[in-house]
Amino acid sequence: MSVTVIRNADIVVAWDKDSQSHIYVKNADVAFENGKLTFVGKGYTGAADAEQDGRGFMVMPGLVNIHSHPASEPLNKSILDELGSPGLYNSALYEFMPIIRPDAEGAEAAWKVAYAELLKSGVTTLADLSVAHPSWIDLAGQSGLRVCITPMFRTARWYTKNGHVVEYEWDEAVGEKAMAQALEMVDAAEAHPSGRLFSMLCPAQIDTCSEGLIKESYAEAQRRKIPWQIHAAQSTVEFHEITRRHGVSPVQWLEQLNVLGETSIVSHGIFLDDYPRNSWHTRRDLDLLVETRTAVAHCPTVFMRRGIAMRDFGRYLRAGVRLGIGTDTYPHNMLEEMRHVGYVARMMAENPRTVTSGEIFTAATVGGADLLGRDDIGRLEAGCNADLVLVNLAHPMMRPGYDPIRSMIYAAAERAVDTVYVGGERVVEKGQCLTIDFEQAAEDLHAAQQRTVQRAPQEDWAKRPVTAYAPHSFSGLS
Repeated sequence: MSVTVIRNADIVVAWDKDSQSHIYVKNADVAFENGKLTFVGKGYTGAADAEQDGRGFMVMPGLVNIHSHPASEPLNKSILDELGSPGLYNSALYEFMPIIRPDAEGAEAAWKVAYAELLKSGVTTLADLSVAHPSWIDLAGQSGLRVCITPMFRTARWYTKNGHVVEYEWDEAVGEKAMAQALEMVDAAEAHPSGRLFSMLCPAQIDTCSEGLIKESYAEAQRRKIPWQIHAAQSTVEFHEITRRHGVSPVQWLEQLNVLGETSIVSHGIFLDDYPRNSWHTRRDLDLLVETRTAVAHCPTVFMRRGIAMRDFGRYLRAGVRLGIGTDTYPHNMLEEMRHVGYVARMMAENPRTVTSGEIFTAATVGGADLLGRDDIGRLEAGCNADLVLVNLAHPMMRPGYDPIRSMIYAAAERAVDTVYVGGERVVEKGQCLTIDFEQAAEDLHAAQQRTVQRAPQEDWAKRPVTAYAPHSFSGLS
């Protein structure tokens, strides 16, 4: 295989072993061969079969997204932006999200749109939490991304008959069958010829999975030596449901099931026992996460839309909670998500110093890699995978450029992402995705959303048209 060298980059965000952190290195080179980094630093003198001029660019590690729903969330765009059930603490999970779902063809378009958005925003590794679909593995393989295939399964479905009470329809056999299908997807991912697919197990939500399914799936993940993730402490409804059933918080219920640990990830982890609106009597959850080394997948955008936020990212970090970042919702723009991590944390803490941009970038790179059990991604270091991003420092949105990471997160975002490599293969060039026809996928998704809007009243307890609960910004479109 040929050696590729990015020569004389203005800035390289390199990994420093001594400090165990990213550092800026000016006027540096990056070389890779056979999909692996062979040199990161100043003055490369080895072989070079292909060279790329790094002048005017920052080379940084590809971002690691630990929580996302590409098969469904892109279709929700412009419908769920301002929507939450007033009788269910403003969550959209229970009344509206089960209605606004893509058909099989729409799911494929959603996947393509999300994968392209992720690549264009510098993501090279993605934990994809979706429901089993026959095209999933092929779409992930074709995307060029490094994808952690994470099929969701559950024992019950939630629904509401009135917009203020959530009910659950339980079926143990359905849960067991769905987990068996998930394991088949996991096996297919691990065997994929690209070498870029790996896996995680995910009983979907703490309130929709039986005790047996949670414990069984955790044991299977331990046996396979893969991570395990579950949505928990994600809503007021769920917190009250778990305390009603078991007399303890969601995090404490997971502790009683013996499924907290270093390979476990709690999706969201917002509604801990000390969250003010819960008014619960214990104060153990944050310490439990730290003591068990259980991680939290933080995805602020989907919650900030509904006036909900973690209390706060910096507090969790200082306590010692292991954190990663994900794009739970549309747009699947990791750089914008990182911006929201900072802004929301500072708002909740009422303190601009609660979290730094360096801490956010670390959570989005080596932090996410750690949660996925990987030490070969999320950093630029010889021996790691050649997953890297070239950011155009001359882009107007990157100017002035006192601190390029901050300019990228808080101003430029994906607009300054020029080139992306995954495993040494170029998947984005001049800001355009090379593996997916983004424009066509977006048109297909638009058509899929129109089909969903037509179908939605049939799924709604009140049989309402979508415009009844998600009216247009102005009249004239109906």
